[in-house]
Amino acid sequence: MSYQVLARKWRPKSFETLVGQDHVVRALTNALEQNRLHHAYLFTGTRGVGKTTLARILAKSLNCETGITAKPCGVCNACIEIDKGRFVDLIEVDAASNTQVDAMRDLLDNAQYAPTSGRFKVYIIDEVHMLSKSAFNAMLKTLEEPPAHVKFILATTDPQKVPVTVLSRCLQFNLRQMAGTSIVGHLQNILGQEGIQFEPTALHLISRAADGSMRDALSLTDQAIAYGSQTVNEAEVRAMLGAIDQSYLYQLLNALLAGDGGSLINQAKLMEERSISFEAALNDFAQLLHQIAITQTVPESVADDLPEREQLLSLAQRINPETLQLYYQIALLGRRDIGLAPDEFAGFTMSLLRMLAFTPNEAGTAAASKVSATTQTRPPAATPVAAPPAAPARVAPVMTKQVTEPAISATETPAPVSPVTVSAAMETSAYSESGSTFNGNWRGLVDELKLGLARELAKHCELVAYDEHSISLSVPEAQKHLLSPNYQEKLGSAIAQYFDKKIKLQFSIGGTGNTPAKQISQEKAQAQANAETAIEEDGFVQALINDFGATIIPNSIKPI
Repeated sequence: MSYQVLARKWRPKSFETLVGQDHVVRALTNALEQNRLHHAYLFTGTRGVGKTTLARILAKSLNCETGITAKPCGVCNACIEIDKGRFVDLIEVDAASNTQVDAMRDLLDNAQYAPTSGRFKVYIIDEVHMLSKSAFNAMLKTLEEPPAHVKFILATTDPQKVPVTVLSRCLQFNLRQMAGTSIVGHLQNILGQEGIQFEPTALHLISRAADGSMRDALSLTDQAIAYGSQTVNEAEVRAMLGAIDQSYLYQLLNALLAGDGGSLINQAKLMEERSISFEAALNDFAQLLHQIAITQTVPESVADDLPEREQLLSLAQRINPETLQLYYQIALLGRRDIGLAPDEFAGFTMSLLRMLAFTPNEAGTAAASKVSATTQTRPPAATPVAAPPAAPARVAPVMTKQVTEPAISATETPAPVSPVTVSAAMETSAYSESGSTFNGNWRGLVDELKLGLARELAKHCELVAYDEHSISLSVPEAQKHLLSPNYQEKLGSAIAQYFDKKIKLQFSIGGTGNTPAKQISQEKAQAQANAETAIEEDGFVQALINDFGATIIPNSIKPI
């Protein structure tokens, strides 16, 4: 007996053995059991998800000699003939090769005659979207008012090309792509019954390559059995698929977490040498980030035999969920915009550098705090540069003065009562010497907190009092709209996470208005004033004014 490929040998012959389409099976089963039958069905979905298989099972259910049933017997003449593809009242048409109106008219003319041996005459039209416009028009009348003995089952991979006039006359079911776990489980069952030795990791690779198509998975398994001499193992499946080693994705992510820009660029150059598509790499990187996010949320969902299990679990523990979401978004945007970049290499590396630049790295934050602590004094003004015009004119001097926002230097020793009342006194760090309690530096704390929209509330709060377990804040009357329950909750959660304990927040309206937002505004205004004074008092600028009648344009002076 000739060999029968797995995709044909293991094609489901009943609803119970169909894998991965439970939502469709349930609807059809209920309809058959209640005898609520439609005259036309449309099955949509990508290749290899079971459209034609489902159509044949439905044809058996309609024509089984035991009666209309959701569980055809499989042994009567009608069931056997349908399984073998030679049932006279089951007409299968490939619309891709019968697109013209004449073929459709001949088909519909025959539909008027009663079935020869079955209960219904069933027409299965595959890839129905390939029919011509005139062919669709020819079948509309029959679809709208078909004879009682006719059932149409249409299948397509592209329902967008099917006219709405046809869609509206059909009961439509969208068949989903197969889940990877469903494909792996089905392959394990088949190979077990076939007596073929296999490695579970190899089946995961096949499932990934099949991209949701069970038929493709079975075809690849057939190929793997032949390639591996009746065994299916990981090394040979990788070689067969030509699967590119994706270790570079993990190296990129490790370099990002380490803040190593040099390693990122070197890895990108190695990818370029290997001719790896950078657009595909961003897509694969986004998929990896998705897997890590799932691992963080539901660790038990990671299969024990998944090839990358250990790496996923390790990364899930190392990477912050917020950072993970940030990387994912940048990867998606980078893939979308890579066609606008000067070239793919530039687009890919800029996406990586964007991830690096926006990584909320705790080490980087600490380093920034140290820098801030050592730059509290304002540097002297730099000499401005301006070129004299050929004739008297208005001159816009270029300001090169460097300005650093200073922290408020006044300090106050807390009174020996609780809660401690504070004024505008600020320290460099939000931590006390013990490193676990708040020391009164509200602005410093706001700068270090991981906040979203609630940052606006934090910036417009003035510290009134604090103790070990609570912080009292006041909000100016003009900003009281920021006191929404959502913002208060987010701010409280961020503070609790920062100090690793519950801190009670108390809000009031009023106060002196000495908020971080006001302090920053005052410092910027002072910096601007200092910059303008430096320009106005500069000897070279004065010489230009006196000798050439030049005029300073104030808006052109910016502190940097």
